[in-house]
Amino acid sequence: MQSSRSWKTRCFLFAAGMLMILGASALFAQHDNKNSSNPQPSHPESAAPARSAAPPSAPSHGPSTAGGSHSAPTASYPGTHGGTTANNPVHSAPASNPSATVHRAPISNAPAAGYPHPANGTSTGHNNPTATAPSSVHTAPASNLPGTVHTGSAVSGPAHGHTGMTASSPAPHGGAAISPVSHHDGSTPSHSVTGASRTPPPVNPNKPGIPKESAIDGRAHTGILGRPAPRGSQQVQLKNGSAVQRRPNGRISDVHDAHRGMNVHHGINGNTRVVVVRADHSRVFAERGRPGYVQRGYVYHGHEYSRRTYYYHGRAYDRYYRGYPYRGVYINVYSPVRYYPAGFYGWAYNPWYHPVVYSWGWGRAPWYGYYGGYFTPYPAYATASLWLTDYIISNELAAAYQARQESQIQMDREAAEGSAPLTPEVKQMIADEVKNQLALENAEAQQNARNQEPDPNSSGIARMLTDGKTHVFVAGSSLDVVNADGNECSISDGDALELATPPPPDATSANLIVLSSKGGRECRKSDTVAVTLADLQDMQNHMRETIDQGLQELQAKQGTGGLPAAPPSARGAAVDAPIAQGAPPPDPNDASAVNQQLAEADQAEKEVTNEAQQEAPAPAAGPTTIALGQSIDQVTASLGQPETVVDLGPKKIYKYQDMKVTFKDGRVADVE
Repeated sequence: MQSSRSWKTRCFLFAAGMLMILGASALFAQHDNKNSSNPQPSHPESAAPARSAAPPSAPSHGPSTAGGSHSAPTASYPGTHGGTTANNPVHSAPASNPSATVHRAPISNAPAAGYPHPANGTSTGHNNPTATAPSSVHTAPASNLPGTVHTGSAVSGPAHGHTGMTASSPAPHGGAAISPVSHHDGSTPSHSVTGASRTPPPVNPNKPGIPKESAIDGRAHTGILGRPAPRGSQQVQLKNGSAVQRRPNGRISDVHDAHRGMNVHHGINGNTRVVVVRADHSRVFAERGRPGYVQRGYVYHGHEYSRRTYYYHGRAYDRYYRGYPYRGVYINVYSPVRYYPAGFYGWAYNPWYHPVVYSWGWGRAPWYGYYGGYFTPYPAYATASLWLTDYIISNELAAAYQARQESQIQMDREAAEGSAPLTPEVKQMIADEVKNQLALENAEAQQNARNQEPDPNSSGIARMLTDGKTHVFVAGSSLDVVNADGNECSISDGDALELATPPPPDATSANLIVLSSKGGRECRKSDTVAVTLADLQDMQNHMRETIDQGLQELQAKQGTGGLPAAPPSARGAAVDAPIAQGAPPPDPNDASAVNQQLAEADQAEKEVTNEAQQEAPAPAAGPTTIALGQSIDQVTASLGQPETVVDLGPKKIYKYQDMKVTFKDGRVADVE
């Protein structure tokens, strides 16, 4: 009896154990199924635009006729050359949102398969799962191309951002017509927002007129307008808050008029730039030969934005920016207000079926004749990034030429000493950066589709300074900088610079390496120069704006003039972003206000310099030294332009009031 009970007990326990095992197995199986349906990646994947659903039709290989419909730049800004007006902004993609999720393969609903890669005949496919994460990483489009990692930015601070891709190549515009791309002043943005419920952080930690040691290796100090000043420059701070800064040769470089809220800068290449912050916190920018603008701030969904209305030759167009503090500096990050379908970004990002020959139409344009030794367009285009590279560079050079003409700045007939043209390697680096920006914009377009606002940490230089990647910037205007020796030099439209190493966490400027130069008073190739974060952001803004303009032209001209036809998925209408809602309208008097600033700047400079002489006489300039072997540019930088030039071929004689300098083969051979 006892053994029978023991046997029954053992059977009961065995059966219970089996039931427990079966239950546990079912639970584990259910858990595994959940994980397989919602995989949580350990690291973000790259997100290059997926290839278009249908391959483009075979492109034409024959060059189009010169004078075709390829918009030769005629020195016309937005609204004048197939560009945008105030009511027709450039197509572009909005920036990413801080609260966004981790996005893979930003092209939603785009078929994974596409047309074959021309190099390896393979096609790529991408999964589109979306995994929520507390701090969003916004990945850039992935493909089978090398270096296509564009990781995203996290919400919580400047250290987060999109990691840039490692590809490379540039982009210009055909024709001498300046495109509808805004030209940035690079000056500190206004620090108040109209209608804002709070006051934004200060524009610049250094008040005008108060020098602060900084810049490259401590060899330069901060000037009165917040930029590194060359070694040997002199600054005078007045009791009323105004200030004057002189170059080592005693000439005025900068003036701050505290009464008018005006900053005036005289570039070493002869340009004059004026920025005024008015009582209502709007900002006016003016420069001869360049588009001027009036900027007004506004608030959208609790975030600070600015609308700039640019004026040039009677036409107007708008650009929008998201303002935010970064490393103690208040900067503006470009915020597109229109963007394209996902399929279009895939078509622009990935290689085309075959290289195409394209005639830009500016072969006889004056700017191309002048800069022909500096810039050589590609003979054929295998990708849109290469086409956009030539688009960008040609637009910049056309703008530079027109600005010099309108400002009556002396144009050298021959290549200046020290010129370093854009090499194929440098152009490839620019083209790779173009691809980075295309990937970023494609990802931002996905965020905009979810009604998410731009994240300036992801869209701006915060990402580029912290992603551990090398980045290339293309100058969109003239800018005076200081090199590692503490000497002043300039960069101008179309010059390429490389950010190889990020600046220290507390730095308000970054050191960049000059990759190309037009010579003369420009910085030499391989020079290391200090560029403020505000100026660096303006360069990135300008590149993105020009890319958006180029994309607009690509979409309009696809399938014509040698360009490949875009697939149906790339031909959809652009979609507007809502950030422009609530922006204050332009004032009818803004255009005249821009034109008045240059005249008022002359009067302001006279008044401030007179006050400076009364309070503290201008320091005597150091002795001018002219030595054997100096170049023509070095001599004119010290003595100015001569009264008379005797040109005897390899021998030139520059006659000044009390001196005669003889050059042989461009170098000082005798001084009398």
